[in-house]
Amino acid sequence: MNMNMLRQAQKMQADMQKMQGQLEEKEYTAQAGGGAVKVVANGKHQLKSLTILPDAVDPDEVELLQDMILLAVNDAFQQADEDAKSTMNKLAGGLNLGSLG
Repeated sequence: MNMNMLRQAQKMQADMQKMQGQLEEKEYTAQAGGGAVKVVANGKHQLKSLTILPDAVDPDEVELLQDMILLAVNDAFQQADEDAKSTMNKLAGGLNLGSLG
């Protein structure tokens, strides 16, 4: 491995660690039920906040409320995963592997 490739690999590793830290702290917001349920999660798949409008709380419709919460949480987590994948693909795309062969 030549020195240029080694430096490039070290820079990529440092960039990836920095990006991963940023992605873990980034927040993703999702809603369900026309905004009746709103969640905010971070890139570590931790729920930061949950807002439920009073109109969504109906003792006869608990299952519907549960479904809305699940939908919103899963949507926020999916946003985080897609953002991480996209960011890492951009970063990996900058690596010049042409000199390996």
